[in-house]
Amino acid sequence: MHRKRPDSKNLIDEHITRRIIGAFFECYNHLRPGQFESVYRKALLHEMRLRGLSASEEASFEVRYKGILVGLFRLDLLVENRVVVEVKSTTTLSPADRRQLHNYLSVTGLEVGLLLHFGPDPRFERCINAALLYKRKQNRGPDPALSGESG
Repeated sequence: MHRKRPDSKNLIDEHITRRIIGAFFECYNHLRPGQFESVYRKALLHEMRLRGLSASEEASFEVRYKGILVGLFRLDLLVENRVVVEVKSTTTLSPADRRQLHNYLSVTGLEVGLLLHFGPDPRFERCINAALLYKRKQNRGPDPALSGESG
């Protein structure tokens, strides 16, 4: 399956995620691979604050089912109360890492998250809360440009 590249002109919270990604590469260049995840998380938290971003470490979110607590999630970082950041320091990323970030987006109701990999080769992945995106499109109705109607 071919993945469609995102429209870089219309990225959700682009003004925040761009600064987070810059902080990620700054930390990677100083610390290099091989550190514990907690070291990268604290360095990233510090670097983001230096860049004027508000961020909290290990923010907690509850999952409730019919009024009872059935789960508690701790996010690595929550930036500007808008972006979930998940930090990984493994050799490779697994599908479970991506599912974890998607699950966090679902639980928090936030739109965008970043998976930052401090592995042998630094990389990041941007994830979108597809359920929210779908709801937003449903509320807007059909796009006239796609329906073939002219106005």
